[in-house]
Amino acid sequence: MPRLATSRSRPSWWALCGLLAAAGSAQASPFYAPPPPEEDAKSFSGDAELGYTRLSGNTDNQTLIGKSRLTWLTGRWTHTLRGEARNVARNGETSGERYLLSGRERYDLEGPHYLFGFARWEKDRFSGFDLQFTTIGGYGRDLVDTERQRLSLEAGPGVRHDRIQEEENETLAVAYGAMAYEYEISDTSALTQELSLEGTDDNTTSRSLSSLTARLNSHLALKLSHEIKHNSQPPEAAMARTDHTTSASVLYDW
Repeated sequence: MPRLATSRSRPSWWALCGLLAAAGSAQASPFYAPPPPEEDAKSFSGDAELGYTRLSGNTDNQTLIGKSRLTWLTGRWTHTLRGEARNVARNGETSGERYLLSGRERYDLEGPHYLFGFARWEKDRFSGFDLQFTTIGGYGRDLVDTERQRLSLEAGPGVRHDRIQEEENETLAVAYGAMAYEYEISDTSALTQELSLEGTDDNTTSRSLSSLTARLNSHLALKLSHEIKHNSQPPEAAMARTDHTTSASVLYDW
């Protein structure tokens, strides 16, 4: 999420670590309902992802990304907590800083149908918002669920509260829709594409996450991902309408 620097404050590494510890332990996902559990799925599981890059020479850039998730099962319910923190510094100045916490629920109905709900708290320092809090619920369906492929769609209404820098706060109705597709290339690698849209009277926020995962062993994997977040009409204080984040990271699950 590189942007022009607007502050000389140093990255808050203690804040990053604290957020990840509080969130439990995962990869960010624009598709907010967790996938259906496997028949032999553990009743409690989690994963953590950490990526760090540094470029020195004519410019001095460094990026730290941490994501985490916890998942547990109770009957037909799948409960998920996740957290994300990222910090981008350019020539010693912070140019990107984002924190996210969310809780998600999935209730499986008969067949491929399910109900879902989630709540998300998000703070992006250079987005023009002090913070955003969103709650959404609705209906989803697993259209394809085979040994190699999985395709799911979901949609529903919600509410978003925007705390905007130097402007009045807003509470907006939200229409949400999302798609998630996963293809297992082999027993050790998988390709994933996730998309979501959140529309309000003021703007539309679209999110995309494309990732390729290669498993090293039963607990470790390497992951390449590209994330895009676009706001059609951000606040005037925003540095840009679209954020792109490309990262390589190590994924640990248990």
